[in-house]
Amino acid sequence: MARILIHSLVFSPDGVSTAYLMSDLATELVRGGHQVTVLTTTPHYNPEPAALARQPITTVWRGLLGKSTFRGTTVFHVNMPAKGRKLLARVFDYLRFHAVSLAATLSTVGPYDLVLVPSPPLTMGVLGWLQGLLRGVPAVYNVQEIYPDVLINQGLIRHKWLIALLRALERFVYARNAMIVPISEWFSQTLAKRGVPRAKLTVIPNFVDTQLYRPLSRRNSFAEQYGLLDRFTVLYGGNLGLTQDWESLLAAAQALSDKPIVFVLVGDGVRRSWLESEIKRRHLTNVRLLGYQPRELMPEINAASDLGTIPMTRTSTTDTFPSKIYTIMACGKPVVVSADPNSELAWLVAQAGCGQVVPPEDPRAYTRAILRAFEDQEGGAAAGERGRQYVRQTYSKEAVGQAYCRLVETLLASASASGAAPATQHAGDR
Repeated sequence: MARILIHSLVFSPDGVSTAYLMSDLATELVRGGHQVTVLTTTPHYNPEPAALARQPITTVWRGLLGKSTFRGTTVFHVNMPAKGRKLLARVFDYLRFHAVSLAATLSTVGPYDLVLVPSPPLTMGVLGWLQGLLRGVPAVYNVQEIYPDVLINQGLIRHKWLIALLRALERFVYARNAMIVPISEWFSQTLAKRGVPRAKLTVIPNFVDTQLYRPLSRRNSFAEQYGLLDRFTVLYGGNLGLTQDWESLLAAAQALSDKPIVFVLVGDGVRRSWLESEIKRRHLTNVRLLGYQPRELMPEINAASDLGTIPMTRTSTTDTFPSKIYTIMACGKPVVVSADPNSELAWLVAQAGCGQVVPPEDPRAYTRAILRAFEDQEGGAAAGERGRQYVRQTYSKEAVGQAYCRLVETLLASASASGAAPATQHAGDR
């Protein structure tokens, strides 16, 4: 048995994708016989009252740190204000989170044999290294998104000095952590080109709960509530952010307004207000913007759709991987995605045979793909079933949990043999 510290920006009871992933991973590690402690924030992305009631947080340090339990895991929560504040305020919040996390590590968290830290932000990799250094244990940096590439490619940072600083920080994180765990082979190839030794790279993909996300009846209360029973429903469920190609989706909705097709957008994010105004400005009665929904309702929401969609902007799928593709596949739905040709998302859809891939920021190609899916619903059902079978075999949480357990065992065995943080080996997990 190993004592594992997961240090993550988000965790249950917050209602956001990375929180779900880390919460399920902690559960699988506990199931594998390990003792897990989590250091995270208070819910600040999508707090769910029901989830908070199931996992109440008690005070440890007034105004700074709380504590809860989650499926046999002790969770420490650094107080974090709700998202949506101005940029400088958010930077201050992150710095405060790092400072309190380090203090809690020294005084409250307790002993651990290994640290696991997922990105973003990039600075989490620095904290993970420090936490490992403090106890003389290996630190593992899990690359959920490649930073600072995401910020640069989306035009969020342009100053050369800031880009150079973040590149230096990136190199530091990759050099100092014992193991780098990218979630895709494409990410691994990118990091290898940047000088990360292959021996330090172990690819372990994200996963999906195939018991929660499963095929259900198309005729359900959600479909009835929103009038979807007699409409071909195209569903996007997730973050309404800057990396999604909303222009193509809105253009498709406008071009196909004479068809019994409805586009349903479930989620929240920085582009929600813009989407609301654009839907109104373009008089799009076939686009429904429903806001954030609890995770427990998502299987029913997926079941109420005929087609899942993930429209991404140019270059975004080389820096990020939208794990929501797994939930769509697990629910047995075909997909239409906009993705860069040389990306994990495009490869996965083609490999599984579960739908169509179109170039990013190409409204005509995206519209044609939606129309093809509408006209060939029988073929879409077969594609959805292929996706379901593929994800069950490759991306179940049990399979990925076992991969992490093997990684933990390898690292600790190496550390025990050498008497220090291990020189890691390439596991080639895929």
